[in-house]
Amino acid sequence: MTRLKWPQLVPPQACCTSITVRLQTGLNLDGTPKQETIFDGKCNYSERSRQVVNAERQLVQLNACALIPGDIAPGRDIAGEVVICAAGAETVRVIYSASRGRNPDGTVNFTQLELI
Repeated sequence: MTRLKWPQLVPPQACCTSITVRLQTGLNLDGTPKQETIFDGKCNYSERSRQVVNAERQLVQLNACALIPGDIAPGRDIAGEVVICAAGAETVRVIYSASRGRNPDGTVNFTQLELI
């Protein structure tokens, strides 16, 4: 059986912003969140504001979106924060939601992070 090669929807040429994704893996003894770095590399980052309604019917302001090629956390839920290094400054944003764009054969093409 020949395996089809699916096109990358987020090509490496479009990824020019440095990003570090940190997952929250529990709590330390003092109650602060324990974090684990799962991805450190380049992404396609765009800042655009939009509002969405959450489960409690509250408006949430989303400020940015990061597209990363491939699956950055196979088999795991993504919740935590990201550090974006752009234009000589670091910005820390909280992950509001994460989704994985899949190919027809079930493999992950890209990971999308919506950021607050």
